[in-house]
Amino acid sequence: MTRRLLGLAACAWLTLSGLAAGTFTFTADSMNGSMARGRERTILQGNASIVSDGLVIKANRIELYGSDFRFAECSGSVQIIDEAKELLLTTENLYYDRELKISRLTGPSAMEDRQNNLVIRGNYIENDEVRELVVIQINVRIIKDKLICRAEFARYDRKTKILELTGSPLVTRDTDTYQAARITVNIDTEDIRLEGRVSGSVIQTAPPASETGDDATVPPADSTVPPTDAAAPATDTTMPPTNTTVPATDTSTPPATGTGAQL
Repeated sequence: MTRRLLGLAACAWLTLSGLAAGTFTFTADSMNGSMARGRERTILQGNASIVSDGLVIKANRIELYGSDFRFAECSGSVQIIDEAKELLLTTENLYYDRELKISRLTGPSAMEDRQNNLVIRGNYIENDEVRELVVIQINVRIIKDKLICRAEFARYDRKTKILELTGSPLVTRDTDTYQAARITVNIDTEDIRLEGRVSGSVIQTAPPASETGDDATVPPADSTVPPTDAAAPATDTTMPPTNTTVPATDTSTPPATGTGAQL
């Protein structure tokens, strides 16, 4: 009975102490820990969850420590739900700083930015709630509709909608592929910028097909005219070839310009 009363007292103390740093509540199947001053540490096990200023964290195990239980280390089927910002993060291991509002996810992790229809995956994700900056490392993969980005390091600014990729970055949009030392993508407009040591070629399959089709339709239209002129005297037929070389030169330039515009 004494142990149970002490446990309930510790539970109440934890809730009240947490409120000093902001709205903070928790639930779990069981709880144990130390309440000694300077060594506050509490472990929540089994369907554990904490709510801190509207942010919900769920896990199999949550360990709280530090002044006013500022820090939380979570493991086992971890979920972070931020309904206000429409974010859902999942991982196996989480470190969370309630004061700085920074989350660090380690191991295979994912972040769903439902506001921007974006899915982020990586072996390390750091989310700064205040600055709205996300850092992703190792096996980075970011997907939005038909836009797929891969790299070893990425930095995503939710305010400006700008995604920066380094470490063998590769971006695929539809059938187009982009490679460079550094790639910047505007998630909102899907504009892509290649920078520094563009060693890879920009591979486009759909645009060249359309350009070939355009080139194929124009020459036949032009070639139907010379046969009509061919019915004229031989002296007249020598002139069109001289004239047809000019359109050929002109038509070769627009496709090249068109290719640059599509890139």
